[in-house]
Amino acid sequence: MSSFQRAAARLALSGLLLTAVMPVASADAATWKLDSAKSKLGFSGTQTGTTFQGVFTRWNAEIEFDPDRLEASKIVVTVDLATATTKDQQRDKALPGNDWFDTGRFPTAKFETREINRKGADAYEAVGTLTLRGVAAPLTLPFTLEIDGTSAHAKGHAELSRRTFGIGQGPWATDQWVAFEVGVDIDVTATTGN
Repeated sequence: MSSFQRAAARLALSGLLLTAVMPVASADAATWKLDSAKSKLGFSGTQTGTTFQGVFTRWNAEIEFDPDRLEASKIVVTVDLATATTKDQQRDKALPGNDWFDTGRFPTAKFETREINRKGADAYEAVGTLTLRGVAAPLTLPFTLEIDGTSAHAKGHAELSRRTFGIGQGPWATDQWVAFEVGVDIDVTATTGN
């Protein structure tokens, strides 16, 4: 073998070794489409000692998720705050107003993940930022996930303080009538073609 052939062989072997040890760029995570008819975004609170439940009737989730590529996974949820309903006429009329969501200035809320972590076999947490009423604050949403072929079902619950986002102004700025603690509940069905 000539010195040229030996050098070429060494170069080829080096290339193979580098390929073996260098990390491979991860592929994009699968894109999932929200099934709005089967999904629910709810919230709960306490007013004058009584718990109430509500839902947002218009919202969307952009989901890129692969349980084997969590580093490439991302979720962005956008909520139309004017669609909050609790089946209480007085409360539902007040929620879009200036003291509460102030939808004239802040029509939407947005949750965007920074990372998604596995916490167990079917348990995860979405770590991100919730922007509500012009305030961006960290929020972690634990959730469970079941994937069956091209369909996925996720359920999760998080707690936050309305005070963090300035929700409840004037006479509602204290917890005398409405508690600061608010629950957020997701029940999401999505499908993928990937």
